[in-house]
Amino acid sequence: MDNALLMNARARVLADLEARRCASADAVSALEDACSARQWWAEQWPQGEVYVAGLVAQDVQDALLETVGRWPLCLRCGADAPEHALYIQPDLGGPDPVWVCEESGEVVAPLGGL
Repeated sequence: MDNALLMNARARVLADLEARRCASADAVSALEDACSARQWWAEQWPQGEVYVAGLVAQDVQDALLETVGRWPLCLRCGADAPEHALYIQPDLGGPDPVWVCEESGEVVAPLGGL
């Protein structure tokens, strides 16, 4: 496993957590857990390294759903729209993961660009 890829994934997800003011101790702990799990995963399937960043983001998203609720929320649709989240596309998380609005289906930002 290329550690630079894992550190890049960590940095991108952390940037998005910080951009949405969600980089709490619990969220960063969930990020660390996700990175650790995906490092093992990528070591087992080296061809899957290109998917690590998006999968780490999905893992953090799942962990936060259980503790703090949906993250990241879509801010693009405006106050009239019901509260909804963004999700990583493509589903497997790579090779170029982007955040997509679950209501409109539009790309909102690349991972790390919220």
